[in-house]
Amino acid sequence: MNAPASSRVRQTQERTRRERMLRILLPFVAMAIGVSIWDLVVRLNDIQPYVLPSPGLVLETLVRDWSLLWSSLLVTLTITLEALILAFVGGVGLAILFNRSRVFEYSFYPYAVILQVTPVVAIAPLLLIYLPQQAAVLACAWIVAFFPVLANTTLGLHSVDRNLSELFQLYGASRWQMLRDLKLPAALPYMLGGLKIAGGLSLIGAVVAEIAAGSAGAGSGLAYRIAESGYRLNIPRMFAALILLSITGIVIFALLSLVSHLILRRWHDSAAQES
Repeated sequence: MNAPASSRVRQTQERTRRERMLRILLPFVAMAIGVSIWDLVVRLNDIQPYVLPSPGLVLETLVRDWSLLWSSLLVTLTITLEALILAFVGGVGLAILFNRSRVFEYSFYPYAVILQVTPVVAIAPLLLIYLPQQAAVLACAWIVAFFPVLANTTLGLHSVDRNLSELFQLYGASRWQMLRDLKLPAALPYMLGGLKIAGGLSLIGAVVAEIAAGSAGAGSGLAYRIAESGYRLNIPRMFAALILLSITGIVIFALLSLVSHLILRRWHDSAAQES
């Protein structure tokens, strides 16, 4: 490689490194500016904590009420993860069944769409009548997380390269071999994309169902703590619980993105371009 070409490569690598640093640092800078403005507004206008607490008071409340908030977060997190696992297993399994039988797909796919477009906040009270509370909350979280996995996996299984499909048929591959060696690998990026969407939705479903359930006690989730704090005008605790929920959603999305990247980075363009 000659000197000008080597210099261009170094410049490109340096530019890529700067862009990565900016992508990491800029969100923190924006958050610091936002928190500073929030604190300044509270101090300059002497706003009372029951109207808008300062960031410092929210942080103090988060530390002081940590044991209560943490136990509630564990309840919500457990429901979210259970719903996500069930959504992944159910969505992928049903998508495979749809792919194996067009009659089955045409018969039941519309009902999956109906289940998705019906607001979960309207379904939750009905489920709470017929199911135990814990099962009803889990069902609500599953309903909103299930469809993205199903829809994306179905799309992936139908998006197999026609030439490769004909090649497998030419060599006499069985339907199981077609599914295992061609369709499922081709659908994997779609499947993981659906799982990333489902991660956030399962948390939303769990929160909505917990608020609808509205039960108190040791097994209360974080959503109920927010509602309870609102009734008591404990606004700093509301903010602290909301921050915990937001962090939980970010962590779930980051972990699922990492899993997707690790699985796809060696062979799929979408992951290779990010690395």
